[in-house]
Amino acid sequence: MVIAAAESLQVSPLLLIGGSRSVKGWYSGTSIDSQDTLAFSAQSGVRSMNEVFPLERANEAYERMMSGNARFRVVLTTGK
Repeated sequence: MVIAAAESLQVSPLLLIGGSRSVKGWYSGTSIDSQDTLAFSAQSGVRSMNEVFPLERANEAYERMMSGNARFRVVLTTGK
């Protein structure tokens, strides 16, 4: 997923075909769009659902995320 303007991008067709992969682009909007979205979320009480791991368990958190077993957003915490 490309979420930024890039001058060019080189991708091997064999990697795309062999792994059933694709490349997609997404226009994420302007900074004002992001600011409005965050303001709406705060005003409406929208909160993300997270799986929280202490920094000492970063490897476990990463493996959970990469395996697709993470149920929500995986977040690392520090200093607790």
